[in-house]
Amino acid sequence: MSTTAMTPLWRPTPEAASAATLSHYQDWLAARGLGPASRNYADVWSWSVGELDVFWRSIWDYFEVQADGSPDRVLGQREMPGAQWFPDTQLNYAEHVFRHETADRCALIARAEGEPLRELAWADLRRDVGALAATLRGLGVGIGDRVASFMPSRPETVVAFLACASIGAIWSSCSPDMGMSVLTDRFRQIEPRVLLAVDGYRYNGKVHARAEVVEQLLDALPSVQHVIHVPGPQAGAQPPVWRNRLAWSDAVATTAPLAFERVPFAHPLWIVYSSGTTGLPKAIVHSHGGIVLTHLKTMALQHDVRAGDRVVFLGGTGWIVWNLLMGSLLVGGVPVLYDGNPAWPEADTLWRFLDAQRVSLFGCGAAYLANCQKEGLRPRDFAPLSALRAINATGSPLSEDSFRWVYDAVKPDVWLASVSGGTDIASGFVACAPSLPVFAGEIQCRELGVAAYAFNEQGQSVVGEVGELVVTQPMPSMPVFFWNDPEQRRYRESYFEMFPGIWRHGDWIRFTPEGTSVIFGRSDSTINRFGIRMGTAEIYRVVEALPEVRDSLVVDLEYLGRPSYMPLFVVLHPGQVLDEGLKARIADAIRLQASARHVPNEVWQVHEIPRTLTGKKMEVPVRRLLLGSPVEKVAHPDAMVNPRSLDFFVRFAAALNPS
Repeated sequence: MSTTAMTPLWRPTPEAASAATLSHYQDWLAARGLGPASRNYADVWSWSVGELDVFWRSIWDYFEVQADGSPDRVLGQREMPGAQWFPDTQLNYAEHVFRHETADRCALIARAEGEPLRELAWADLRRDVGALAATLRGLGVGIGDRVASFMPSRPETVVAFLACASIGAIWSSCSPDMGMSVLTDRFRQIEPRVLLAVDGYRYNGKVHARAEVVEQLLDALPSVQHVIHVPGPQAGAQPPVWRNRLAWSDAVATTAPLAFERVPFAHPLWIVYSSGTTGLPKAIVHSHGGIVLTHLKTMALQHDVRAGDRVVFLGGTGWIVWNLLMGSLLVGGVPVLYDGNPAWPEADTLWRFLDAQRVSLFGCGAAYLANCQKEGLRPRDFAPLSALRAINATGSPLSEDSFRWVYDAVKPDVWLASVSGGTDIASGFVACAPSLPVFAGEIQCRELGVAAYAFNEQGQSVVGEVGELVVTQPMPSMPVFFWNDPEQRRYRESYFEMFPGIWRHGDWIRFTPEGTSVIFGRSDSTINRFGIRMGTAEIYRVVEALPEVRDSLVVDLEYLGRPSYMPLFVVLHPGQVLDEGLKARIADAIRLQASARHVPNEVWQVHEIPRTLTGKKMEVPVRRLLLGSPVEKVAHPDAMVNPRSLDFFVRFAAALNPS
């Protein structure tokens, strides 16, 4: 349905729109004779991708990027992959963070289960980052060396990241809830020189000891020469026996001025990981310059984070949203670190915290909002959330019902933005703008400078139809390379194999004529049944709207000419039974509200839907498992929130594929 036929759930007031940084940027463009004559967002976007060099140079100048060299050459080479951005410049990520140092407000706020709230002043952040940077140099860490982190979201983690960035070392992080196979699959690839690690963490009211995991990790990583130990919630008098262990208190005891090593624009800032369906996780390298420029644009112009705004993004340090949260520092925002279960000790805990801390922007996985809705929470009844301007939802499509729940149960005048990007670009393809209305179930816009389109199978751009999400022009935050991929073979296979020279992301998307969009899930798990393609999200919207159903997963097992067989797996609310009546209601709902061709062959009740550590439904691994792949080839238990949930599907696969 076109947005012209819909009533928006929210529209910015003229005063709010004019106060946004995006509006100020448009005034700045007009004063310099840049940009389109129109202030319409769609026209600004068209200009930003039509005059790519001019747009990104305007971002450089508007935010007054500090660098050596000349920014006159914006794109030395524009082919994808291999685009060269600002090749004649040198800069440093951490330097741009500390441009916002002030005594008027703290730099960080941190909440962890069972611990008092912590606020870190800018002066203390500068002191600790400078001290740790000096310690790292003393340990032999220099430009290009890798530093790995096995830490939760806490101030020490931010200090360590900024210290690495300041000296030109390369940061890489996994959260401490990850298991050994996941850790070794990632860190072995990059051969870190130093490891930062906690001996335990607290989640859901329980302390999880990790000292033995760190010992095993050190055995698997001979490249690690030193371990910096950050005590966990139950650290004892006897510290863990790790080789070449250095206590955190000693690592930041040095008094040393903070200095910034300006590095080439394309110099690696961090290595992040994205798992494919086969092989080791992709070790994705992003650059200092690409992230500085992109996060300045994304955080200020798209998300409207302003100086002093307090920002929460729920997510562990192994999810790219943590890196995006750090990006709020680049525009003067105050990251609020939330370490622990947002529903502990009570379901309303996080909402009360957001209210008490006067958070301006709250980001979370769409699944969190859906769970709050399923629990019947009404935050507006107990938390005014007077400072909250915006809620961002990502990780999976946000249903129309969840959109409406936010405006009914959370805050009627909040700016709710569903956004979609990825680890691959550390930002968004389609996201939000403070000048645009919000429509139920839709993403507001393409990000400026992002030439995103939907392509059909013939490589033609389509509007109003579901197609492959592609990007036809380079972006500064596209990976500069994958680690240990010297000929860029895996890089090309990951993004450029289907449409040579054009980035294909692997999501199904539909754009409306007005420029809004809807994501339909991963294109490699999309159901093509009887010649009709449908994203799994469309089925979930219908099934999970039923009052009996808490969660669901659907796969289509059509493969190499075998007939389509589409089972649906559901998790029911306590006390509900999957009888023939409920099965019929599920089938009728799908038939009437989604597609008669996509009614499942069978419906099965399960205790849990398999999910990754970031909460995503594991559609592709379950599909491969049910098609006959061995479980060890399709999923790492350590990369799952609920690995035992696979037991049912292993048995189900055995029945489907008798030997």
